[in-house]
Amino acid sequence: MVQADSESMAAKVLIEQGMMPLKIKEIDENASIISKLSGRITAKDKIIFMRQLSTLIGAGLPLAQSMHTVLEQTQNKQMQRVVEEIIADIEGGRTLSDSFGKHPQVFDKIVLALVAAGEASGTLDDALKRVATQKEKDAAMLGKIRGAMIYPAIVLFVILGVMTFMLIAVVPQVAKLYDDMHKKLPFLTAVMIAMANFIIHYWYITIIVIGIVIYFVMQYFKTENGTRFKDTMKLNVPLFKGMFRKLYMARFTRTGQTLLSTGVAMLDMLRISSESTNNVIISKSIDRAAEKVKGGKALSSSLQPEDYILPMVPQMIKIGEQSGKIDEMMGKTAQVFEDELDEEIKAISTAIEPLLMVVMAVFAGGMVGAILFPIYSLVGGIR
Repeated sequence: MVQADSESMAAKVLIEQGMMPLKIKEIDENASIISKLSGRITAKDKIIFMRQLSTLIGAGLPLAQSMHTVLEQTQNKQMQRVVEEIIADIEGGRTLSDSFGKHPQVFDKIVLALVAAGEASGTLDDALKRVATQKEKDAAMLGKIRGAMIYPAIVLFVILGVMTFMLIAVVPQVAKLYDDMHKKLPFLTAVMIAMANFIIHYWYITIIVIGIVIYFVMQYFKTENGTRFKDTMKLNVPLFKGMFRKLYMARFTRTGQTLLSTGVAMLDMLRISSESTNNVIISKSIDRAAEKVKGGKALSSSLQPEDYILPMVPQMIKIGEQSGKIDEMMGKTAQVFEDELDEEIKAISTAIEPLLMVVMAVFAGGMVGAILFPIYSLVGGIR
């Protein structure tokens, strides 16, 4: 490590020391873990980058100059570092796809395949525009699903908060009342008082146990079996399975349409689309279909027997095979699923509200019953 005012000065110092620098990178000594997390590269950062680069290249600017211009307009510090490294690689003779490939945490295989195809066909600006459009649609779908999950999460949080408050503040008062009157507590109330006493006196153990459980559950979901279990649940859990199935079909067909329209080969499209679905069950279905396509079978026929591939997908692809416009048919299929996904999310939001009200009523009613019934019993005994 050398100290210098700029990269060129650092290179000069190293050359004077008899060394030939291949790559020079600035180290931010003040960068903390918190600042790195807060400066993470978001989907929006990637989309803006792709849009800006596409516009500049389409306007006729050389690639290196376009990258320098994008760098000046980039606000995210982490993204700036990535762009600087890409510029260094391009000026060193690398292609844009190779330069992107050195940053897999930023540019996934869909981006690499589209950019490589755009470079080969001389339509890099169009390929970058397609990447941005693909990412925008994917981000929009995920945003809608997350939005649909916010309300249930808030209601469940309120339920837990109310239950905890009643356990800690109200239930002990009932226990005190029974002690004063030398009466035996009802079973349900006794259980709740035991829980309240444990939370009050051993709250730190409660927090530690909850933390350990959450940690091991998260670690399990990172294993192969855990991932398979989680992805299978998404495809089969009541109320939500339709939403997730349409999400994965929209993602698969939209990715396939984008890749095929840019000139990516069918088998490469299936391989990349399989990985982009982010569900191992759907991925395995696409991989099995890819093996059949490799053996000479039509894609529509290969997808037909798969349980988790919705029937519309092979039907539309078959029309595309007959007309020679598979990419166009996959795009139309994706649009249908994206529209249906909107309706599915609205239906879930409408159905989940009364369901959550029932859950809240059951828990709140149980708590109130455990508190009031003993009091009524005491009042009846006094009479």
